[in-house]
Amino acid sequence: MDVRPASGRPYEIYDVFTGEALSGNPLAIVHDADGLDEKRMQAIAREFNLSETVFVTSATNPIHTAAIRIFTPEYELPFAGHPTVGTAIALAARRHDGENADVLIALEEKIGVVRCGVGFSRMGAFAEFDLPRLAERLDIEVEKEVAAAALGVGTHEIGFENHVPSVWSGGVPYLLIPVHNLITAAKISVDTVFVRENLPKVDGRQLPIYAYCRETRLFDSDFHARMFVTGGNHYEDPATGSAVAAFAGAIHHFDRPVDGVAQLWIEQGMEMGRPSRIRLELDIENRRIAGARIGGSAIKVAEGTLFV
Repeated sequence: MDVRPASGRPYEIYDVFTGEALSGNPLAIVHDADGLDEKRMQAIAREFNLSETVFVTSATNPIHTAAIRIFTPEYELPFAGHPTVGTAIALAARRHDGENADVLIALEEKIGVVRCGVGFSRMGAFAEFDLPRLAERLDIEVEKEVAAAALGVGTHEIGFENHVPSVWSGGVPYLLIPVHNLITAAKISVDTVFVRENLPKVDGRQLPIYAYCRETRLFDSDFHARMFVTGGNHYEDPATGSAVAAFAGAIHHFDRPVDGVAQLWIEQGMEMGRPSRIRLELDIENRRIAGARIGGSAIKVAEGTLFV
């Protein structure tokens, strides 16, 4: 049976992977969620109806900050980037009242323990976390013609340089589709019927599509991206950290960065009017990925009390 605190459960809404309110990716964070079962969490996530809702519970290991569970309106995720960044910043702010400081937050997620560094300054809050799982390529081939039909663009507009469609996972699998330029990215119109009938599924779930190009709108970005959830609840996402975790594998595979630290910025959400920026860092040793981190800003835009 669910146990509700007499005073209710506090919740916050953060915009993540942005330093400006009403941009980036919105996230609901329900604190003091001990006592909520999975069914009630899923119902609350449907009530918020954001791409993800986080439930913060007590950590299993007392040396960790908290345990979190991440739900879309339809199902639970083992890991996601913008919930990790947003929750780390929210928990650090609650514990340190937003003072200028560097804070370490350890979150128990379904994928494992995710360690996040959070910094506060006059510029706002920024969090960065180590990827709990390095990207792996799945043995799934998608031809250019199929990728083009799925996105509603020409076959000649798929790919650039040596980049071709591929499937990668850094905890959540994605179909990564390189497109020629910003013009192609802007006119993408996903054919959900074609996707359902022709694109592969993983563990019975339709692969989300992450389309990207080298051309960018901002001079200091390295890639421009759009992400589409293609299951029953089809929508575009304005900022997707778990997709960038998968994208790290494609960047390494196709671009072969030299040894050292490669820092890349990915812009997303432009076409939706919710611009976001995600920082990806790759530690390259002997031409292999030795480690990777994802970072971004977040800002609180609302708070309240949940009486269920």
